[in-house]
Amino acid sequence: MLNTGDTAFMLVATALVMLMTPGLALFYGGLVRTKNVLGTIMQSFICLGLVSIIWVVYGYSLAFGPDVGGVIGNLKYAFLRGVGLTPGPYASTIPHLLFCAFQLMFAIITPALITGAFAERMKFSAFLVFTALWTTFVYLPLCHWVWGGGWLQKLGALDFAGGTVIHINSGAAALCAALIVGERKGWGREAFHPHNLPMTVLGGGLLWFGWFGFNAGSALSAGNIACLAFFNTQVATGAAALSWVFAEWLYQGKPTTLGVVSGALAGLVAITPAAGFVGPVSSVAIGIIAGILCYGAVILKARIGYDDSLDVVGVHGVGGTWGAIATGLFASVAANPDGANGLFFGNVHQFLIQLLGIIVAIVFSMVVTSLILKLLDSTMGLRLTREEEIQGLDVTQHSEMGYSF
Repeated sequence: MLNTGDTAFMLVATALVMLMTPGLALFYGGLVRTKNVLGTIMQSFICLGLVSIIWVVYGYSLAFGPDVGGVIGNLKYAFLRGVGLTPGPYASTIPHLLFCAFQLMFAIITPALITGAFAERMKFSAFLVFTALWTTFVYLPLCHWVWGGGWLQKLGALDFAGGTVIHINSGAAALCAALIVGERKGWGREAFHPHNLPMTVLGGGLLWFGWFGFNAGSALSAGNIACLAFFNTQVATGAAALSWVFAEWLYQGKPTTLGVVSGALAGLVAITPAAGFVGPVSSVAIGIIAGILCYGAVILKARIGYDDSLDVVGVHGVGGTWGAIATGLFASVAANPDGANGLFFGNVHQFLIQLLGIIVAIVFSMVVTSLILKLLDSTMGLRLTREEEIQGLDVTQHSEMGYSF
């Protein structure tokens, strides 16, 4: 039965998640060089259009349509047939169309996250085709497995708001992209400084704000679990911001603005799968560890030697993996009776299921992403030419300039 309070809450939550993609565009845009700011912003912003159309035509149906063998949804909801203003199978108190819209916002931001790995060097045409193929063959199946009635959901894997579906998935794809697209010209020999850190902080603030819709909205109703997820999001994020900054202070000798906003993002990522399944004290512990782990992963990247331009692997891949593990450790039916107990509450089985979900997501995402990238590279080419990369994305891909000096 429709509930107007739940419907109003989910309308706001959906709008908040939509805001995260422009927030991500600003976050990434501030981190690149001046000549690439518009091209980088464009890669996130265009997902709002491209993925929306895919979602209407077949995306929602494949992700959330009636299950076919635990692998994919069928085409019952293609072109949103039967997705109307009465409750659907996934939420009993809000319109089916509103649930569809909420999940669309998740589908939009996930490929946008990957763009940080190949920032400043992919052709816009190749990016559009990659996003369409990746959404179709990577995001939609994994989304169905975890949330749409697929085999991982049937096994009992817990992912409250997207640790596996969004962050591990995009982090694994980002690693493939960084390796296959290759490093930027001059990487390791020239300094690549963020051109506008205030823009990045603004984007980070919008992400934090929108993330309350991301996590609390995943309760799908304006109740106690939404309240729990909301509070857990705040305290885990604050804890991670602090732990990243203090780790950075100890290692580098100075705390930085980029460090605090990166730490906050790491905390947001890590709490996402656990937000509605753990208590506030557990959330603080998850955040503290996330900040330290993700900072360490970013430091390690330079030593390993791959050019993940904006640290998608270190923040989303590592943070999402830790969050999924932490869900298997800290989850408690005392916090959410509809969840499960984790390892720290005597349930080894749940912890093992979480590990299985992590491994499956990483392997599936890396294999299919690699195939897509190799196919595109051999047909239309992925990269800018050397001359185009020197000139920058803004001029060569869009005939624009971010700034007029």
